[in-house]
Amino acid sequence: MIEFHLDSRSGVAPYQQVVQQVRHALRLGLLEVGDQLPTVKEVVATLAINPNTVLKAYRELEHLGLVAARPGIGVFVAKTLTDESLVAHAALRQGLGRWLAEARRAGLDEESIEALFRDVVRASSREGVA
Repeated sequence: MIEFHLDSRSGVAPYQQVVQQVRHALRLGLLEVGDQLPTVKEVVATLAINPNTVLKAYRELEHLGLVAARPGIGVFVAKTLTDESLVAHAALRQGLGRWLAEARRAGLDEESIEALFRDVVRASSREGVA
């Protein structure tokens, strides 16, 4: 089961962070069709947020066709976002792990690592690098 976390420094609305985390989990194959998301009550207890925030996130996920609510039972994954590239994830994760270790040895903190990574992703998108 997915465990949500919030980053108050991100500037992203809490409900949107929940949506993003579910989308990421679906893309990485961490959630599969039929898996149950945590109940609203569980998420509220874990994150100390308003139940309406969780409901808004779950409604958006349902609107996107990614989950289906079963009244009285829970919210379940209805669609996955994985594709053929999932098989490459393990090797890429290993390479990224090595890169992260190298970045930490170079003295970069988490915020600097994220900034560098995002900058490279944006630059490669602009340049059309696949």
